[in-house]
Amino acid sequence: MYYESMTSIISWNVNGIRAVEKKGFVEWLKTENPDILCVQETKARPEQLTENLRTIEGYHAYFSSAKKPGYSGTAIYTRRPPDTVTKLNIPEFDDEGRVTIAHFGNLLVISAYFPNSQEAGARLPYKLAFCEALLAYCDANVKAGKNIVLCGDYNIAHKPIDLANPKANEHNPGYLPEERAFFTRFLEHGYLDTFRLFCAEPDHYTWWSYRFHAREKNIGWRIDYACVNEALKNQIHSSEILNTVYGSDHCPIKLVLS
Repeated sequence: MYYESMTSIISWNVNGIRAVEKKGFVEWLKTENPDILCVQETKARPEQLTENLRTIEGYHAYFSSAKKPGYSGTAIYTRRPPDTVTKLNIPEFDDEGRVTIAHFGNLLVISAYFPNSQEAGARLPYKLAFCEALLAYCDANVKAGKNIVLCGDYNIAHKPIDLANPKANEHNPGYLPEERAFFTRFLEHGYLDTFRLFCAEPDHYTWWSYRFHAREKNIGWRIDYACVNEALKNQIHSSEILNTVYGSDHCPIKLVLS
């Protein structure tokens, strides 16, 4: 595995890494001190970042940026340098910086920012193509004897328990039947939604609209996940939502593997 004892992996859609830097991101990371941090929606190229963000003491940083300025993007900060860092090697997704993959021996840690299907499903075909490509990538690596930790903003609330107002959102992006069906099939392929192994209760969310005081009222969606392949099940120590951390419209999630 990766470490001999516990490995902590945090994932956070920061909704702009330059914006969250001004809200104490680096200080938060040093305090939380995870082994690996997966970041989504960086909205910046590495050359646009301050030295403070590129070279956080104790961490190696890897970025996948979108060609379109100020858009999408993923990153991984890790204490131990990976053997290699890759992308999906599919231009239509790599051009939006959708995935950063760190390889540690037989463990792959993936920071993924799934596309938003947008109003009336305008980008649903693109999103589903991304979902299928990522599933095929994970399946191929599991078949080759690798273990997968797929962290990130999936932009999908899987079941009614995963959002505050399921009935009202049945035709809205992130809760479309096609998106939910993909998530079901993903789990059927042998992957685990780690949070639900520990918590079967409602009212646990990772994203809240900035409108209508949604976060204060806890009117949210659970769209950020840390999923693993079945072979890692016995090594899952904990999986939680860090909903007291502010700075983005998402909060971080944390997975600990033994």
